[in-house]
Amino acid sequence: MTAPDKNAKYPLENYKNLCFLNNIIKNPNIIVGDYTYYDDFEDVKNFEKNVKYHFEFTGDKLIIGKFCMIASGVSFIMNGANHLTNSLSAYPFAIFGNGWDNAMEGKAYPLKGDTIIGNDVWVGHNATIMAGVKIGDGAIIAANSTVVKDVDPYNIVGGNPAKAIKKRFSQSTIDKLLKLRWWDWDIEKITDNVQYLTGEDIDKLD
Repeated sequence: MTAPDKNAKYPLENYKNLCFLNNIIKNPNIIVGDYTYYDDFEDVKNFEKNVKYHFEFTGDKLIIGKFCMIASGVSFIMNGANHLTNSLSAYPFAIFGNGWDNAMEGKAYPLKGDTIIGNDVWVGHNATIMAGVKIGDGAIIAANSTVVKDVDPYNIVGGNPAKAIKKRFSQSTIDKLLKLRWWDWDIEKITDNVQYLTGEDIDKLD
């Protein structure tokens, strides 16, 4: 059996509003796994525009796993957006210089680490993911959500701020899926199992 070409920019014939994301990304600090797709109502090049405040000097990365589904309008707010919150003023005086140059001497803006999206994650329309958030494998982020804290594997979250709605499966099934890590199988094995991956009986996966 064959499988879609993971190196195709636009895997749907005559439709350029959906792309396999790792084939169009240019920023080396955005790392995307195979078969993760991004769908945009206007232009798939909007994806990098929607990774906000991603300044090279902060050094943070956006890491997205394999087989993720990212809808139009999803935004990632990276560490470059962070201001001081424990100081008397949150204003970034130092960036303007001209006598304010030393305002940050001996201090540092908050750095919450890399933003990491697991495998087989569905991020709904207009969702916003904040800096340093970790989203577990198999999670679903509802449309228009703002995710400010980590999301457990195979959990569905929604709202602003996003809160857990429910688990997709029983904990025993979640544990089995996390152990199987089907997204790391070779593509021939995945192709052989697509009927079962779109079913509900985990015991049929081999």
